[in-house]
Amino acid sequence: MIRGYIRVSTKGQMRGTSLEDQREALEAQGCEALYTDVRSGASMDRPEFQRMCSEAKAGDTIVVTKMDRIARTEAEAYELVMAWVRDGIKVHIINLGLIEDTPTGRLILHIMLSFAEFEKDMIQERLQGGRQFKRTTDPAYRDGRKPKFSRAQMDHAIELLRDHSYKETAEMTGISKATIAREAARRGYRKMDVQ
Repeated sequence: MIRGYIRVSTKGQMRGTSLEDQREALEAQGCEALYTDVRSGASMDRPEFQRMCSEAKAGDTIVVTKMDRIARTEAEAYELVMAWVRDGIKVHIINLGLIEDTPTGRLILHIMLSFAEFEKDMIQERLQGGRQFKRTTDPAYRDGRKPKFSRAQMDHAIELLRDHSYKETAEMTGISKATIAREAARRGYRKMDVQ
């Protein structure tokens, strides 16, 4: 049986690695069973991946679009792929080809994995450099997710606190009490009524 594995970090993943793009590529390879996880590559909790591993048996082929869909590091990918190959499971990584348990196959796998890890490291380095540049040029810049509420919305909520309780302010603005309290504390605003 040909089994295809799809992993995306988010449903709206960028073109080329999106859920639909991977599904299309795997169907074109003749996959009879598809397993899909919407999880970060760092997540160890990938139920569909675990299910595919437990169902795959000698004579099957596992197909993925790229190595980073199944593993985070070169060592992890090498161990995983070689274990499958030694168990009689063929591994086809679309952007690398069919992996075989031969000296040449292992060498090619090592080289390609090294390049993939190098590329990942370079992307991380560029991201860190971009963040550092942003921090030094934009005092309002914050790492992490974009705030759910705008500065104006938070200003309005803090203004409402002058005449209303946290609970009333939360009901009027749709911003949770906890978020309002955190913002008030961040701004040094003190209010006796915190119920």
